Amino acid sequence: MDIRIHASFLPHDDPDAALAFYRDILGFEVRNDVGYGGMRWITVGPADQPGTSIVLTPPGADPGVTDDERRTIAEMMAKGTYAGIVLASADVDGTFERVQAGGAEVVQEPTDQPYGVRDCAFRDPAGNMVRIQQPS
Repeated sequence: MDIRIHASFLPHDDPDAALAFYRDILGFEVRNDVGYGGMRWITVGPADQPGTSIVLTPPGADPGVTDDERRTIAEMMAKGTYAGIVLASADVDGTFERVQAGGAEVVQEPTDQPYGVRDCAFRDPAGNMVRIQQPS
């Protein structure tokens, strides 16, 4: 079977702040930026991985989501408990310094974990947990 990860979705509540984080701080390329009905979907990804993307999406944009659910999503995003992603870097310490210098909210400085990776964690502008790991 030939199955790969093509895209993962993360919510954003400020498209310009999301672009500043994912494009300007993390260095991802913008692959698509689509507006519809006052909302924006922005697709980003590493330049050397054209087949793998992150779609930054308006939270609760699905027409099946109720107003109560949208409020819950907004509350969870504000707490940083709604969504997250794990990225990898060959130099987690250098990556940490770059992301921290870009003004991202630090959740965890680089730490050697008992499960065999060194990692750090940030919150993106929407509150999503962004964990960056350096496999051993």
